[in-house]
Amino acid sequence: MSVVPGTIDTDQQPPMTIPLRHFLVGLALLLLGGLAGVSAAAGVPLGLVRLAHVHLLLAGWVCVTIMGAMTQFVPVWSNVPLYSRRLASAQLWLVTAGVLGVAGAFVSSRVSVLPVFGFLMLCGFWTFVYNLGRTLATVESLDVTERHFALALGFFVLVTAAGLLLALNFATPILPIAGVTHSQLLAAHATLAVFGAVLTTVLGALYQLGTMFTQTELRGVDHYLRRFEETGYPLGVLLLATGRLFGNLGVARAGAALVLAGILSFGVILGRRLYETRVERTPMLSRYAVVAAAMALWALVTVPTWLRNPVSPAALFGPEGASHLLLVGVIGFVVMGSLYHIVPFIVWVHRYSDRLGFEKVPMIDDLYDHRIAAADFWTILFGSAVVALDAPLGLPSTVVVAGGTVALVGFGLFAANLARVVKNHAPNSLVGVFVPSEGADQEMVESAATPESGASDSR
Repeated sequence: MSVVPGTIDTDQQPPMTIPLRHFLVGLALLLLGGLAGVSAAAGVPLGLVRLAHVHLLLAGWVCVTIMGAMTQFVPVWSNVPLYSRRLASAQLWLVTAGVLGVAGAFVSSRVSVLPVFGFLMLCGFWTFVYNLGRTLATVESLDVTERHFALALGFFVLVTAAGLLLALNFATPILPIAGVTHSQLLAAHATLAVFGAVLTTVLGALYQLGTMFTQTELRGVDHYLRRFEETGYPLGVLLLATGRLFGNLGVARAGAALVLAGILSFGVILGRRLYETRVERTPMLSRYAVVAAAMALWALVTVPTWLRNPVSPAALFGPEGASHLLLVGVIGFVVMGSLYHIVPFIVWVHRYSDRLGFEKVPMIDDLYDHRIAAADFWTILFGSAVVALDAPLGLPSTVVVAGGTVALVGFGLFAANLARVVKNHAPNSLVGVFVPSEGADQEMVESAATPESGASDSR
């Protein structure tokens, strides 16, 4: 199957509009996913709404944001041209249509159409993998961030292939095949998605972002932890997914131990970078502090459950309640923290960088409202904590729904704050991101940001 057009544009990096489209569409999917989550907690009868909730947040918000960030980040960080900007645009709409269709099929219980929208998602993600893979192939020597990104692309291929098989089995049962049941394939799919595609990307990006924005370097024990994580973590993901796929407890335990140790190791690295920094706290660093703590806490509370029975369907992401710690505390907060710099930076480069030195221009952190940023931080942190505590404490359903609603309000504030940056400071406002004016797509991002000025060398 080919999902790549024959004519390729190889000589351009992405214009501002391409990553911003991904980020804004991702924010819309975040709000839809949050609404689905509150509906599920409230017991609203909407078919398989919990599956819709998961896909809108992970395949939607998180993965669409990752696609936009990597499409922007790899050419800039690696100092190579993006293989094709047309593929970068196509991937967004294919994945978005697929995610919305899959979520709609789950909510309406029309599982017969799942393969159609699952195929659209696969085409979109494979287009992304092809485009970024060809881009990374031009880099002479991959650094630690680029190596993680290359591994993540492989995980994207595996997880989408497994997802399409699951969609086919929902519509017309084809499993078990070779002894693999639907629940086993689902467990492998979830493992490859969260720990493979998403967290491998997150760890790779944080090696660069965590040092750049704390103005620190890896030193001492950090290097030993990095070497262990870089080798042990991806191997652990593959072993854990394989053990869950075939119900092999020994293989799954070995993989679980490596995954836990890898995440705990990186949590220590990130925590040390944040502890040693003398940079003033920003929304980005505040959220990274939550990420470091959540990584360590999740790994520690998950050890007993995973070493006892990592193939249990109830232990996909650890013991009860730990899934919110991982999915919101780690993945959600790292995405939100990163977007609080990436979106203003892209807008700042195109709107203000040429004026620097000739007139007074705002700094990157001046583009968003710090009061809204503080409000969304605390509402999301509080609301998510309430939801996470439901499983271990058995909270009343009204309290859980209230916590989810508070978190949803926080996500709305977060989305509004970033949308406000684009509306107030982007050359063509929000509409221009989706319908750019003549020549707008010729604007290029040539440099990466530093905490002070928004520009640094490419490596």
